[in-house]
Amino acid sequence: MIRLFVALALPDQCRKRLVALGGGIDGARWVDVRDLHITLRFVGEVSELVIDDIVQALGGIRAAPVEIALNGAGQFASKSRVRAVWVGVEKNQGLMALHEKVDRALIRVGLSPERRKYTPHVTIGRMNGARPNHVQRWLEVNGAFFALPFKAHSFVLYESRLGRHGADYTPVAEFPFLEDCSRF
Repeated sequence: MIRLFVALALPDQCRKRLVALGGGIDGARWVDVRDLHITLRFVGEVSELVIDDIVQALGGIRAAPVEIALNGAGQFASKSRVRAVWVGVEKNQGLMALHEKVDRALIRVGLSPERRKYTPHVTIGRMNGARPNHVQRWLEVNGAFFALPFKAHSFVLYESRLGRHGADYTPVAEFPFLEDCSRF
């Protein structure tokens, strides 16, 4: 079995700005600069026998480069326990259409449709017993985060290997967008 997800990689300059936000929360495990990304669709554990089918399905997606704007910060929490802090990604037609195309391509190869509402974001840190007041202070300081928009020119299928110190992400395949997609 192999654990997969589909994501947009971030430009180096953007990742450097995001990793600089790490700090100020005891109990946080900050995401490594090379692992920062915008998830389009979590695939989960699949048999290695279907990887070629997934790559072929994703390779059939036709889309133009997607404009990405990072703005704001927030948290994912459950039952008053913060699980992660993130930087928001502004929704736009191109990004949402790409998410839908990825989801449909994966459904065609036999995977279940995405059940959660798509909330584009970049996870900055995962919490492990973080103090709520530290998280609140981090959100107050970083809530107005803004980065100049950039264009994503490809999306990537990643393998995620879980380890003692978190996940390690390895690109499996990259899928460039078409520069002239006026008909899509």
